[in-house]
Amino acid sequence: MLFLDLQNEYSIQKYGKYLQLISSLSDLFSESKLPFLHYRAAENIFCKAFDAMSYARGDIAYDAKKENFGIGIKTFLLSGPSKMEKVAEFNSHSYLIRSLSSEDKIAKLIELRNERISFANRACDTTKAIYHCIGRTEGKLRIFETGYDFIESSSIHSIIEGEKSIFFKDKYNEYNFNYSKSTLFKKFFIPGKTLDVDIEILKNPLEFLERVMKFPEIEDTRNIAFEKAIVYEIKTPKQDDTVILPLYSPREKRLNRQAVPLGSQLNQWNAKGRARDEGEIYISIPAEVHHKSPHFFPTRDKAFNLLLPSGETLSAKVCQSGDKALMTNPNKALSQWLLRKVLLLKPGQLLTYKHLQDLGIDSVRLIKLGALNYKIEFSRLGSYEDFITRGE
Repeated sequence: MLFLDLQNEYSIQKYGKYLQLISSLSDLFSESKLPFLHYRAAENIFCKAFDAMSYARGDIAYDAKKENFGIGIKTFLLSGPSKMEKVAEFNSHSYLIRSLSSEDKIAKLIELRNERISFANRACDTTKAIYHCIGRTEGKLRIFETGYDFIESSSIHSIIEGEKSIFFKDKYNEYNFNYSKSTLFKKFFIPGKTLDVDIEILKNPLEFLERVMKFPEIEDTRNIAFEKAIVYEIKTPKQDDTVILPLYSPREKRLNRQAVPLGSQLNQWNAKGRARDEGEIYISIPAEVHHKSPHFFPTRDKAFNLLLPSGETLSAKVCQSGDKALMTNPNKALSQWLLRKVLLLKPGQLLTYKHLQDLGIDSVRLIKLGALNYKIEFSRLGSYEDFITRGE
């Protein structure tokens, strides 16, 4: 069943109107006759029109969620009846995949791709999935949907391996894995029936925006001394609304040791000493995060709401000496969601960095939504290091 088939006419019309508005400004970004639609704009418009939860900042298989639907949103140029588009990257497994035989390459790709989809379903609490595609062609956008399918290992055929890539099919789709980019592509076929949105590209979009926004007239200062014509306004930089926390120890990882500590953080339940509950865990808040974003978190032991990708909300707080731990109340609520439901670890099973690598994530992103309201999303491999070194 397609997602659009379940939406009311009002939301669909509103969606089309939003797409017309943003695409009419294409001349601001491109000289092409084809409508320009940035993928992030497409995601935001979709979520706004259909009141869907956005995963725009997260590194997960889906871009949005509505009820029990996980939704991947694709926008691309149409130049024929089909288009190969990127659906996944496996950078951390690139060397391993390239060293395997053709059959083993495909088996590994199937394992990784299917586990990424399963991981997204567990994290987002979704039971259905769809690709929502926006094809761009002259004068219009063509919208269609197709299955967000697992790769079926039992029906693999038509394997063709070359120096740069390997191509294969299953009973539902065609795939191509590019070695140099470590990227899996899927062929999207344009169906006979599409939802078409006519686009008229404005010839003078800046003039249009100036009229709509009703900006005040600009004084002609061309004959005034330059230093008198400029008004300088100094603003205090806005506090960042997001931080990234590692699900491992950055120090241990740098030393090429056990990146996920055996007796602390997400394996805190395994610490030596007193008897501990198997759900006793915390997400580490390194000191360098507090240094970089000193006002991001509430004060220690001050409860705040933590919105999960599934839409569920937990009560969380910053704990321990040095404000080094993010925990929930009750504490086992975090482990029930993260360890049991999402990472599929059994009680007594240690989390390893390899487990995170296979999922393509090793961190979480926290987004401040407002006073005592935060959102948590998963973040790709290496994102914590990028966050800490950003701007340095």
